[in-house]
Amino acid sequence: MILVTGGAGFIGSNFILDWIAATGEAVVNLDKLTYAGNLENLANLKDDPRHIFVQGDINDRVLVAKLLSQHQPRAIIHFAAESHVDRSIHGPGEFIQTNINGTFSLLEEVRAYWQELQAEEKAAFRFLHVSTDEVYGSLGANDPPFTETTAYAPNSPYSASKAASDHLVRAYHHTYGLPTLTTNCSNNYGAFQFPEKLIPLIILNALNGKPLPIYGDGMNVRDWLYVGDHCAAIRAVLAGGRLGETYNIGGWNEKTNLDVVNTVCAILDELKPAANSKPYASLITYVKDRPGHDRRYAIDARKIERELGWKPLETFETGIRKTVAWYLDNMGWVENIVSGEYQQWMKANYQNREKA
Repeated sequence: MILVTGGAGFIGSNFILDWIAATGEAVVNLDKLTYAGNLENLANLKDDPRHIFVQGDINDRVLVAKLLSQHQPRAIIHFAAESHVDRSIHGPGEFIQTNINGTFSLLEEVRAYWQELQAEEKAAFRFLHVSTDEVYGSLGANDPPFTETTAYAPNSPYSASKAASDHLVRAYHHTYGLPTLTTNCSNNYGAFQFPEKLIPLIILNALNGKPLPIYGDGMNVRDWLYVGDHCAAIRAVLAGGRLGETYNIGGWNEKTNLDVVNTVCAILDELKPAANSKPYASLITYVKDRPGHDRRYAIDARKIERELGWKPLETFETGIRKTVAWYLDNMGWVENIVSGEYQQWMKANYQNREKA
């Protein structure tokens, strides 16, 4: 059995579905169910005894200790995090509380649990911390991609809080010997992503005939990683990663935000043309850039391929088509997720943002 934190979120729920399908091993899923956590993502496991859901906070050390003692997991996969840059700009406190304090609380309880294991179980135990490429800061147009030895230079409260959590995980390995692994991934996309993120936001706004907001000039570059590929990479790192090491996980798909939006619009034009027959790209609207917007991220994923044999199976073209099709086929999920919380977020972040 493994314990997953944040397993009702976008990447966490995809990972649990992938994990049980691939391995059959049971999962304890600890999730606070904040706005982005959604048990509907895991509806296919509703009556599956291999998925044990517990609503709770990683800062609740009594609860974490109880779950560790009761279920005796052989590994922890730590997804739980506040994870949106814009939200961290509007309210950084929650990011400090969850990403830094929560990771610390989890590490403390896991360390206590791990130290009491028998020798064989202790040697086999793993703590895998899932992080982001944003901890490395921003790249220039001609800079080489981020590697595992790139210096940290976070530029938002979100990335700073994730950088702090990475450092805590590293410290617990080097100080206490806790068998940790860290992964830093690029921008994920795929099924079940909360529609504050670029790709589902564009899909949803386009289908509703609303403006498609693009920050600044739209030339910010990101490396895009299909969530299914990310899940496979995490399984590979858990199975064979060297203790104390970091593995960068990327899709080898650098795209500007404008390219991504135009690609999504073109697929929607093909699969679900607008009632007025206008191309969805006509809805593109440039808005004032967000503060401290990193210009470019790019991941060098050669280490994980060299050591563990992982590389992404999806190109951006194949992955984005699967993603758009999933949203079109699951509009019931979208309608349920687009609640008052989401509408309040859209109002706070976009309503008063000046057009560029």
